[in-house]
Amino acid sequence: MRYFIELSYNGSAYHGWQKQPTAVTVQEVLENALSTLLNETIAVMGAGRTDTGVHAKQMFAHFDTAREFKAEDLVYKLNSFLPYDIAIISIFKVNPDAHARFDATKRSYIYRVGLHKNVFTHKLAYALKQPLDIDKMNAAAKILFDYKDFQCFSKSNTDVKTYHCDIMEAQWIAKHNELHFEITADRFLRNMVRAIVGTMINIGLGKIEVNNLHTIIQSKNRSEAGYSVPAHGLYLTKVEYPETIKP
Repeated sequence: MRYFIELSYNGSAYHGWQKQPTAVTVQEVLENALSTLLNETIAVMGAGRTDTGVHAKQMFAHFDTAREFKAEDLVYKLNSFLPYDIAIISIFKVNPDAHARFDATKRSYIYRVGLHKNVFTHKLAYALKQPLDIDKMNAAAKILFDYKDFQCFSKSNTDVKTYHCDIMEAQWIAKHNELHFEITADRFLRNMVRAIVGTMINIGLGKIEVNNLHTIIQSKNRSEAGYSVPAHGLYLTKVEYPETIKP
């Protein structure tokens, strides 16, 4: 049977989601826990890859097993077995061909920018001392809807067949002493959100004019866009699937 597992994690201690031969990742830790508790080798496939230090408020993965178990019991055992920075939210049965990565229709991220020094969030939000013009940044965010090809925001030497992404939501919101960039799309390129945020911060600082974003996107050149903001302010917040994945 195939199951989906819903989880969240603080990515500070991990070299991203995807398993690597010489670094600890979320996928590896989760696979080891499932394999131990189910007493068989379990491989999981995630909804996507998060980079080193990036967090997930909601991530999905699928795994296959012939073992019989009660979902609520396995959730409890996993949460007792896993480290404090990985939490299992739910486990549920899906169709045999349901795929955590390929069946996802939307993915949402939030990037947190701290506007004041905060000793409790300095590892969870990117602190900036300079004032930002949120109106200019939101004007720039609207320009993203005019395009599909976002190669200029992609990490170089990425093995992808297309740089096209359908962005459905992009906006800056002021929340207490932070600015949050919220973005939803059908897919994202490697480093895409962090590069977009860095470019828009430069716009908010007055280093780049709003309309210059058109030229940057049309260039398809990563060096034309702004810097990549640190990973610790980025959160995968939501992954959506059609109801047809469930039996």
